[in-house]
Amino acid sequence: MLWYPLPMSQDLHSLLSEAVRRGASDLLLVAGTAPALRVHGDLTPADGARPALGRTDVPALLAAVMPERQRGLFDAGGSVDFAFEREGVGRFRCNLHRTQAGVSAALRVLPAEIPDFRALNLPAQAARFSEMVKGFVLVAGPTGSGKSTTISCLIDMINARRPAHIVTIEEPVEYRHRHRRGLVEQIEIPEDSPGFADALRHTLRQDPDVIFVGEMRDLETISIALTAAETGHLVFSTLHTNDTTQAIDRIIDVYPAAQQSQIRMQLSMSLSGVIAQHLIPTLDGKGRVPAVELLMATDAVRNLIRSQKTFQLHSTIGTSKALGMQTLDDALATLVKRQRISREDAVLRSSRPEELAALLR
Repeated sequence: MLWYPLPMSQDLHSLLSEAVRRGASDLLLVAGTAPALRVHGDLTPADGARPALGRTDVPALLAAVMPERQRGLFDAGGSVDFAFEREGVGRFRCNLHRTQAGVSAALRVLPAEIPDFRALNLPAQAARFSEMVKGFVLVAGPTGSGKSTTISCLIDMINARRPAHIVTIEEPVEYRHRHRRGLVEQIEIPEDSPGFADALRHTLRQDPDVIFVGEMRDLETISIALTAAETGHLVFSTLHTNDTTQAIDRIIDVYPAAQQSQIRMQLSMSLSGVIAQHLIPTLDGKGRVPAVELLMATDAVRNLIRSQKTFQLHSTIGTSKALGMQTLDDALATLVKRQRISREDAVLRSSRPEELAALLR
């Protein structure tokens, strides 16, 4: 790929400014079509009669904001993630990737400030994870469901309330934390460390209290994270799954069959809970609201994980509302009844439409 050392063009500046002004979550620069924005979950064309992007237009647009190291990684692997900031506009996370039509990019708008937990409209019980001093907390959901935002809010609450040493490991760093009552160190992959497993292994030698691992990508990272949680650290991470049961099964299934019994035991002892969230367009069209499934690691939940009965977790969540748990269908039904989301959107997100229908009767 030939990189042109051009200043950021007015076109990119105006696109980024428009994304921020219109409250978009993402700017999509796809080769072969005109730029598009994702606003409240829906794709919409960028303002103006912009032409379709050519095969190499996107690298030219991003040349001035892309770090030199990432250019080499992209040339070698065909895909790369990085973050950048433009004064007076904002911070952005970018995934640059090759396609059959040419080079394309997805740019996520990163809020300048960490939102207040209450502004996220998450269940109040989820805030309990910020009060824990050890354990393993997973936040699951599809891409763009706000997983990193939820964890950043929980970490910010810890940072504000107690003198903890907090380390985040991300690719790239999304929210910037400042030192408050706690001390915060932020490690960016691959700028500061070649990978999650390497960074996490070294982090354990740095006297951390709280660790945020951006994603559970491989067996080695998962193994180190579980060991860290087991030995007295509070570990947060994310997974791309639709519900809490899938998140637990995904962790276990990464391991060879011969090791899964041991991992079930280890996970059952270290797990604190799982948040699974989906962002759904509101009825008034002015934003999105989260529908959240919440699993707390009670003795009953731990026993189901150990005994290979994770298929029973859903019913256990449903009968444990007094303990602060809720199923995704409980959350969806509540949002429909409160006229926050449409019934149609609720059904689309439900993995058990019959159960949802019963809750809406």
